[in-house]
Amino acid sequence: MNELIQNFDPITLDEMNGIKLMNRMDTKFVTTRRKLAMLLQMAQQDYRIQEINGERNMQYDTTYFDTHQFDMYNDHQYGHANRQKIRFRTYVSSNLQFMEVKTKNNHGRTKKKRIEVTDMNLTDETKLAFLADHLRYDANLLIPALNNHFSRLTLVNRDKTERLTIDSDLQFNNLVTGQSKQMGQLVIIELKRDGLCYSPVLEMLLQLQIRPHGFSKYCMGSALTNSDLKINRFKPNLIDINKLMVQAV
Repeated sequence: MNELIQNFDPITLDEMNGIKLMNRMDTKFVTTRRKLAMLLQMAQQDYRIQEINGERNMQYDTTYFDTHQFDMYNDHQYGHANRQKIRFRTYVSSNLQFMEVKTKNNHGRTKKKRIEVTDMNLTDETKLAFLADHLRYDANLLIPALNNHFSRLTLVNRDKTERLTIDSDLQFNNLVTGQSKQMGQLVIIELKRDGLCYSPVLEMLLQLQIRPHGFSKYCMGSALTNSDLKINRFKPNLIDINKLMVQAV
């Protein structure tokens, strides 16, 4: 895999920050490392890879918070259109950490607000003020619920009309039950693109029979590591994921 990654031309973080997707569409795909290798071979001419300080496969560590009753998980499980998530995301190589609130409205649009932090303590004034502005839940009711760790590649097409994030080596650690789950050969791809522009990778994904597939890291990780949670809405996705993991062995 490392050899394939090195074959891409790099794109800097400054160049990445200049990409504006005005009519953005987000689509997720789930596949295996074997098919990812095939996709990377096909994409080398049309895409560049994000490189920071010589590093291309970035390590991410994320901790999600929820209420004691798992209200944020349940909102998703029951299909509520207006829902939120709160997480602390750490960029391991740079040791930068952000507290983020993601809000999805009933039109399917997701907005993300974040501030840089140095810890996950929810008692200081800066974090409390941020949560009061952006989160519908009482900060005093939140607990650490799930941690995940993964490696991420980020590709950008040469016209700079789309970004492709590719997550692998995914591991879940449930902070309530103590259960862990290694996702083995599973790969999560998310395409963020300008809906008005041609997308080279969509044809490649179709050719490899990698189809759109929902995958919430918080919800899937929670469902896989906490048997007390209801999973009715997620059962089809969980079955598909298990099949992929078995096929990839």
